[in-house]
Amino acid sequence: MRTGKKILLWTILGLLVAKAGELNQFTYKGYVWKTYEGKLIQAGFKGSPKTNGATIESYIFDFSVADEEVANELMHLGGRNVELHYKEYLGALPWRGMQKHVVDKVLSSSSNDSTWEGGF
Repeated sequence: MRTGKKILLWTILGLLVAKAGELNQFTYKGYVWKTYEGKLIQAGFKGSPKTNGATIESYIFDFSVADEEVANELMHLGGRNVELHYKEYLGALPWRGMQKHVVDKVLSSSSNDSTWEGGF
């Protein structure tokens, strides 16, 4: 096998990674091909010397789910912190989903206990 093909193969295999954050939205939609689509919010801090402090930034991770069992599990985890395993493809296919990131496993989940108990 040529070196270029080996590098491409290892790059594709290396794109199997995990993301963690709060599951914000998960829907079942489509006209011809019905697919499961979701959004995961990853919050974080970014310090800036110009602003003399830290700023809060978030990243929205859009993903699709092809497996119905995984989709059913995610339907019950809305608003929770989840860790997802996904595969990254070069592009989206309409029968697989609208995103190039396709979640294939829920690694862990935990309840979001940041409820505010103050009153007005």
